[in-house]
Amino acid sequence: MKPGQRALGVAFSDADAVSTCAGAVVRGDRTVDGLAFERCTVGGDDATDAVVALVGRIDRPDVSVLLLAGVAPAWFNVLDLPRLHEGTGLPTIAISFEASPGLAPAIREEFDGAARDWRLDVYESLPPRRSLTVNDEQVFVRGVGVETPVAESGDADGADVPPLAPNCEAAQFVRGFTPEGGRPEPLRVARLAARAGRELGERLDS
Repeated sequence: MKPGQRALGVAFSDADAVSTCAGAVVRGDRTVDGLAFERCTVGGDDATDAVVALVGRIDRPDVSVLLLAGVAPAWFNVLDLPRLHEGTGLPTIAISFEASPGLAPAIREEFDGAARDWRLDVYESLPPRRSLTVNDEQVFVRGVGVETPVAESGDADGADVPPLAPNCEAAQFVRGFTPEGGRPEPLRVARLAARAGRELGERLDS
């Protein structure tokens, strides 16, 4: 990973009805190089549009990859990864940090009718998860516009998620932007920014 290579990390922080979406451009040497904010609806269907708008707002053609904190922010406002890749032109990688049997059972339990159907349609269209060990921690990766091959050897984790090939492009992006711990630096910064933006929004709205 070159020190000057840049990733855009996107994370969300929820208030009662509105979620703050923050984007952080971070270089491979951990230098923060830009921030932008959008909002979406908690429990709504507009998170994908918010991320596309955020990428447009930040307007950084030097960004190499889009990193997302999970696929179902803002109370199952499910992110459409193929549409994000198409709308931004960036390799798009969603990273989660806990083993899970998948979100489909929770979606079926929490929603019904059209609200359930579109969530399941988007969720089931997502590329499969791959597990990846990063600095002795395990993360789970989905990618669009970037190869996510299964490792030729190695055991699946406890959630039966096959391991990502360690030298593929997706693994290099995730590890290259994670100098310590298991959370890539662009996502760590974006999470801090989203929380601060949410708190400011709550004060201004009160």
